Amino acid sequence: MPVMAGMKIFTKSEKTKVARGGVMEFLLANHPLDCPICDQGGECDLQDISEIYGYRHSRFFEFKRGVEDKNFGPLVKTTMTRCIHCTRCVRFTEEVAGDFHIGTAGRGRSTEITTYIENLLTNELSANVVDLCPVGALTNLPYAFKARPWELKQTHSIDIFEPIIPVIQIDSRGAEVMRILPRVHEEVNEEWISDKSRFAYDGIKRQRLNVPMSKDQNGNYVDIDWETALEKAANAFLNVNSKDIAVMIGDQACLESITALRDLMHRLNVEDLEFKSNGLRVDPSIRSGFLMNSRLRGVEDADLLLLVGTNPKVESPVFNARIRKAVIKNNLQVGLLGSAYDLNYEYEHLGTSPKTLIDILDGKHPFCSRISNVFLYHFTTIV
Repeated sequence: MPVMAGMKIFTKSEKTKVARGGVMEFLLANHPLDCPICDQGGECDLQDISEIYGYRHSRFFEFKRGVEDKNFGPLVKTTMTRCIHCTRCVRFTEEVAGDFHIGTAGRGRSTEITTYIENLLTNELSANVVDLCPVGALTNLPYAFKARPWELKQTHSIDIFEPIIPVIQIDSRGAEVMRILPRVHEEVNEEWISDKSRFAYDGIKRQRLNVPMSKDQNGNYVDIDWETALEKAANAFLNVNSKDIAVMIGDQACLESITALRDLMHRLNVEDLEFKSNGLRVDPSIRSGFLMNSRLRGVEDADLLLLVGTNPKVESPVFNARIRKAVIKNNLQVGLLGSAYDLNYEYEHLGTSPKTLIDILDGKHPFCSRISNVFLYHFTTIV
């Protein structure tokens, strides 16, 4: 609730404690007491609050209601009987992610959190509702029944799957990564991470090629030994003309691998070898070479944003959520040059031609009038 001018709030008075205890009594009237088998056990907000404000006995003895579990997709596990209708998940998907698939249905005792027309959660930030849920109604599906929080070792790290490099917490048990959680950093990722960042660790152990595979007569992949695989590769090379073979080497390959590949190609009389590098060189003595003109948080104070050839909703979902917040709260004007995408906020599509970018740089495009006005505003403010 917003604090009005002159309002005084007492959070530790006896009256407040009794009121909170009454609210807890209502919440636990229908919430099942299945803590031993709940994945949220040990880090449940409702557990912690009920320990402080809850009563030892309840005045409600009616049957607890049961709610059918919903299908939110392969990432979020639902046990909707535990839901206390705080609507945090609804508010997050609508206000932050810009996805309007979750809402409430029914009234009174029949109220349920559900998806409209049986839709799945498809936005790139969907799994953040697991962190927001104060009970065990929404939990991490791939992590379900794998470990308890007190068994895990927490390691602070950064996420390399997002261009803005959010800060994360890696929970591990022994040598195995069990889950990845976001850490709060208001300047970078606030308190969110993308689904890719959260579940990419799955590739360390599952769906990973450990042995060579080859297609059989029916077109299905079957495991083969390394000797057979090397023979198949050698026969494939020998049956191709050396002039039809070209080799591209990326800048992430080590020197030993590059040398071995070059020697092999020379044995096959292949001369078309090319080493590719992105060509980026950063001079640490020039700060403008590695710093932007504004911090990530600065987009919330900007008046105009021009996106060139990018889809931030997919490439950087966390930063796209910050842009959406600026559009809604600060009326940020966004222009997009390139393919049109659904970015979950309004923007002006400037076209797809490179000539449009040249016209903008030369000041010949109508969009330039907005840029000049913005620059003029900041210039007059400085003066």
